[in-house]
Amino acid sequence: MFPSEFDVTGKTVIVTGAARGIGKGIARVFAEAGAQVMVTSLTDRYLTPLAEEMEAAGHPILPLTADATNSGDWQRTVDTAMDAWGRIDVLVNNLGDAIRKPLVPPPGSDGTPITDEEWRFVLDINLTEAFMGCRAVGQHMLERGSGRVINISGFAARKGSPEMLVYSAAKAGLARLTQTLALEWAPYGVTVNCIAPGIFPDPETGEPDRIAASRENAKTTVPLGRVGELREVGLLAVYLASDASAYMTGETLYIDGGLSHA
Repeated sequence: MFPSEFDVTGKTVIVTGAARGIGKGIARVFAEAGAQVMVTSLTDRYLTPLAEEMEAAGHPILPLTADATNSGDWQRTVDTAMDAWGRIDVLVNNLGDAIRKPLVPPPGSDGTPITDEEWRFVLDINLTEAFMGCRAVGQHMLERGSGRVINISGFAARKGSPEMLVYSAAKAGLARLTQTLALEWAPYGVTVNCIAPGIFPDPETGEPDRIAASRENAKTTVPLGRVGELREVGLLAVYLASDASAYMTGETLYIDGGLSHA
């Protein structure tokens, strides 16, 4: 018999940035595992098709267009979830994006430096979004005396890369945000953990040539010799949301095929 500690049936889950990529993989696995799932995205371009797909598969989800870097939209997200479920058990802060530019272009190059606006954009979409999500949902979880927060970081939290300064700084900051909130919220029964994925291309929305190149490149650059499958991050997220991980908090778990150690 499968251990009941891994069961997330009926748990209520918010996943941000869930219309495609890693967020979509997380939402799918939670829904298939029997959780009640709300997915948010800035637009409904991929959100509506995902909701239709999950409905047809017998695992309906609740879609909502919202900007996870906007406090007003976060209040609307929480209000919608509370109206639908009456409680929020799990929050997955999944937004992320990067701009590849140097801080200062090397002498003789024709590159352009990171602008003030780009710095703020990358910080907001990778770090501020989690701050706002935790603030919006945290009071509810603390008052209930239970809850799971899962922040999605990246292997850049451990290992910097050239021209990825802002992204790396934001992801490392997310790990520290996770660690600090874990300490603040532990007395109230709320755990806060972080997942740091490596290379997880989305075959449904990515460019086929780039995905093929990524898979080929991974054969020599990733110790396990392959890119990740979106479902694999979802399986780890479900574990962190379940009672099986009840004694774990403040951790950043790397799921990158060994890339951050290479």
